Amino acid sequence: MTHPTTRRTLLRSTAATAALATAGLTARTPAAHAAPGRPAGRGPRIGILLYDGYSLLDPTGPAEILARVPGASVTMVAERRGPVRTDTGDVAVVAERSLDEAGRLDVLLVPGAGNRGTIGAMENQALLKWIRAANRHTRFTTSVCTGSLVLAAAGLLDGRRATTYWASAEYLEKTFDVTYVPERFVESGKFVTAAGVSAGLDMALHLVARLTDDDTARAVQLAVEYDPRPPFDAGDARKASDELKARALKLLEESQV
Repeated sequence: MTHPTTRRTLLRSTAATAALATAGLTARTPAAHAAPGRPAGRGPRIGILLYDGYSLLDPTGPAEILARVPGASVTMVAERRGPVRTDTGDVAVVAERSLDEAGRLDVLLVPGAGNRGTIGAMENQALLKWIRAANRHTRFTTSVCTGSLVLAAAGLLDGRRATTYWASAEYLEKTFDVTYVPERFVESGKFVTAAGVSAGLDMALHLVARLTDDDTARAVQLAVEYDPRPPFDAGDARKASDELKARALKLLEESQV
């Protein structure tokens, strides 16, 4: 006979396992290995570009959302396979494919970065050439944050409306033939650009709707429980003081390598 205390523990464990399964997770022992990536489905092929110095949430936030599109495959792509470090240098995300291995993409996403990473990508002619080639076959070519500067450097945003990180807006307009729009995301033809970092989540949900339908996008939003209620009303540069803007940029600069 099972002791009552043991039975309650077992029931809690079973309930927890069921909850994990419902959330798409499974319990594993420490010795278990990570599961291989899903085989490519019949849905859209989504490639997210990684380059040295990108901002972590720019690729990973949209990846979390876009991976829920039925049948979709989401792949991190870089100049070469392997880990690619973020702007802080503390974290790396693994690129599973090199540029040459990426193949045709239905969606291309270019993340943003700090000054070093963005400038490096904008001056990397091999990278820009690949972006232009990939764009020829995409249904949507997208960016997050200063990734729009990289798209602009590749000549893809000429004469278009676009958004970017608020501190880069003037540079975008003065350097390229682009009209800056201060919105969370902007769609201009097949190009969809998002503002800074967290705006990539909004853009990704918009892409889900464009790739499927509004109901699917709503279901994905609920699946990832995206219901932002920030503790401070400080995320809009248009309402921020010059002092707060300066401090924000200083914090970014000091955190980057």
